[in-house]
Amino acid sequence: MTGLGAVLAVTAVALGAAMQRATGLGFALVAAPFLVIILGPFSGVVLANLLSAVINVAVLCTTLRGLRGRLAAEMIAGVLVAVPLGAWVVTALPGPLLLIGVGTVTAASVAWVAHGNPVPILRRRGGPLLSGFTSGFFNTTAGTGGPPLAVYALSTNWEQRSFVPTVQLVGLVTNVLSLAAKGPPQLSWPLLLSCVAAMAVGLAAGQVLSRWLPEDRARRWVVALALIGSVVAAGKGVTALW
Repeated sequence: MTGLGAVLAVTAVALGAAMQRATGLGFALVAAPFLVIILGPFSGVVLANLLSAVINVAVLCTTLRGLRGRLAAEMIAGVLVAVPLGAWVVTALPGPLLLIGVGTVTAASVAWVAHGNPVPILRRRGGPLLSGFTSGFFNTTAGTGGPPLAVYALSTNWEQRSFVPTVQLVGLVTNVLSLAAKGPPQLSWPLLLSCVAAMAVGLAAGQVLSRWLPEDRARRWVVALALIGSVVAAGKGVTALW
């Protein structure tokens, strides 16, 4: 990996961490497509899972009071079913196809959330289970488990105070299971340490952003950055096929 690639990866991590702290979602949406472009589809997604787990813990520790434990447990039940299936897909698909899949899934998910389309079925009894399953599958295959949870929140008018800690717990379990299924990324220690430092900077910046940045504007930033990364990732996969 070139020096420019390392700089871009670290920058994406910092931006994603800031968005995660400010809005409750955004790290994987922002960082994962760029990490996939720079590191490849497998290592990029696995590194996104690893860093996401660390951020989940950091945000959960500061927002724990609002946690809805029963809802989180229902979603995690869906995650437990989805992760093995997602891990199989990751190992079965060739690199270029996986790259296209990561970009396409992320772009479609972000577009759905951006348009604010509710899903009435999620208001029914099995809604949390279905959301957890979809989130777990997307997380394992593309490193982006947030959009299904955001769609559930939109569809059920889930208030922000309990949304943030609850999705952190669901995301933490999902990321740990994804890592267990796929194994750790084979990356250099300098890059890993740089990414950890970038996360710390991003979380601190996100703490400041959360105090004065309107939530709707922060989410628009997440959408814009995620769409750019997704389109580039899918394009790289298409060109690799030729």
